[in-house]
Amino acid sequence: MREGVLKPILVWGFPLLACVFLLYARPALFRDPLVLGGLILIEIILASLWHYRTIYFGLILVTFVLAGVAVPFEGAALTARWPVLGAGAIVGAAIWLRERQQSLGALHLAAFCCVPAAAVSAIESNDPMTSLLKVLSLFLLFLYCSTGLRLAVSGRESQFVKGILLGCEINVWWCALVYPMGWSFWNNPNSLGAVVGVVFGPFLLWGFLIAETRNEKYRRGIGLLICLALLFVSMSRASILTAIASSIFLCFCLRRMRVLLHGVFAITLLLAIAAVIEPAEFEQLTQNLTTDILYKGKKEQGVFGSRETPWQGTVASLKVHPWFGTGFGTSDIGSKGQVAKISVLEGVYTNEGTNREHGNSYLALAEYLGILGGIPFVFLIALVVRMIAQMVGWMRRTANPYHYAVPFAVILFGGLVHALFEDWLLAVGYYLCFFFWVCVFVMDDLMPERKAFRFAAASPAHPRTVPPMPAAMPSR
Repeated sequence: MREGVLKPILVWGFPLLACVFLLYARPALFRDPLVLGGLILIEIILASLWHYRTIYFGLILVTFVLAGVAVPFEGAALTARWPVLGAGAIVGAAIWLRERQQSLGALHLAAFCCVPAAAVSAIESNDPMTSLLKVLSLFLLFLYCSTGLRLAVSGRESQFVKGILLGCEINVWWCALVYPMGWSFWNNPNSLGAVVGVVFGPFLLWGFLIAETRNEKYRRGIGLLICLALLFVSMSRASILTAIASSIFLCFCLRRMRVLLHGVFAITLLLAIAAVIEPAEFEQLTQNLTTDILYKGKKEQGVFGSRETPWQGTVASLKVHPWFGTGFGTSDIGSKGQVAKISVLEGVYTNEGTNREHGNSYLALAEYLGILGGIPFVFLIALVVRMIAQMVGWMRRTANPYHYAVPFAVILFGGLVHALFEDWLLAVGYYLCFFFWVCVFVMDDLMPERKAFRFAAASPAHPRTVPPMPAAMPSR
């Protein structure tokens, strides 16, 4: 049977026959909203698998985002993200093994070595069921990023990167619309600051540098100003620091410090105008920002007063469990009798008493896995740092902003900086964690040649010319 006939039968025919049979045999099931929601989810997954390379990554990303934002069906998305990710990982691995067009590298092998290390640590967890479920989610994430994600990007680099850039623009303008109305779309200020400081801001700054028309440059420039406003609305020190560090990183590596200076001048000018118009309110605002951002309202405790307690608790826990930690995704609190709660509406979630705030992703990694269990993860992060360092050398030599790996290098740099103050780097269910590791594996395939060509020095009379958005260079 031809593939063009087989796919519609698999996607629409069999589910339709199954529904007709259930409707005849058990009509009461169709009065249950959970059953109807499950059938709709299965049909969405099957329809997306039909167009796996073009649609399925978007389905996973949207599902993870909906599971972490303030929308009416947030609880349903909490459950849906796992079957969506699982189906994408399994089907992607099957297609990847059948085609065998790409090989596994050191990054992929290091990622898969992290899974058994995390599983061993789960044995010592206060809640082994929860810990093993999180290990399974980590395996599905790495399996999808190593296989299915590469199918979605290979040969479609331009559409993939431009799609992410467009998505960042839409989200920034959406936030500019809903936050003045009082709708905290990203649920809490820390999540708003994280997604703006790590993803939206750096990607829009890169889009501003490669803008082909004046309208694109103006639109993305306004988007950057909106990002700046959203960062101050979030009052997140880690996110503001990440945005500043990522901007300096991008402009320095691409030799575009003039752009950074123009941005600083524009912000200073706006602040000066505000100080002249309303000097008293500007002074009060400055004092409030200093207290809220630098000291989080606790000036007597110092700049890191809000972080010292979780940091000290993590160090104390690591002394008790030095070798394999407290279990992947769980901390040394709570009783041994606790088990994972599983709800169709609310999804699989961590019990109160099995985890806590660490204030640092790397300290959380140390507590979860210990010294021996954390070795594969340290090696994996070291490979990410090496990729960033290689991109820094390439960007400094070429000053070429058009390569597809450039924005991912900035996001990885910003993510590693932000992880110093927030513990999301291994929280697989969190959309920022999912997107960060997506960027890691995509960048591994898009890395330019080590011996990159060098552009001639630019001058006003002979400006540097680069074709817009060229095809990605061959991977290493």
